Amino acid sequence: MVDVLTEIVIKSPVETVSEYAANPDNAPEWYVNIDRAEWLTEKPLNLGSKIAFKAKFLGRELSYVYEVIEYVPGKKLAMQTSEGPFPMKTTYIWTIIDSNTTRMTLRNQGEPSGFSKLVSPFMASMMKKANRKDLRKLKEIIEG
Repeated sequence: MVDVLTEIVIKSPVETVSEYAANPDNAPEWYVNIDRAEWLTEKPLNLGSKIAFKAKFLGRELSYVYEVIEYVPGKKLAMQTSEGPFPMKTTYIWTIIDSNTTRMTLRNQGEPSGFSKLVSPFMASMMKKANRKDLRKLKEIIEG
């Protein structure tokens, strides 16, 4: 089991942080490894929304579809892959520190299979490193 938890404090109201981070159209801007996001269901984001992502990770091209399994605007977004080589659940949690400061937590959990299972200890550390970069980029974009 891979379970990677990262967080960052962003000097911006929770509404601003959560609206930006929860919008799949913004993912290629702040996720280092995501090249493209494509809506498979109608906008806006809701329970059951499906988004296809194209990414690169550990030198490999990845295509996967996330389905929104929990969404409480301004508080929590949970998505899980409905297909792909590495079943994954990604959760965002936004916590208000004060009226202009938000803590964002990003958690990836998955059960690798096949080749992925062999490299899962290495994969977890690489995911943590990538997630830190992603959150720093998110902070940079939002704080301007």
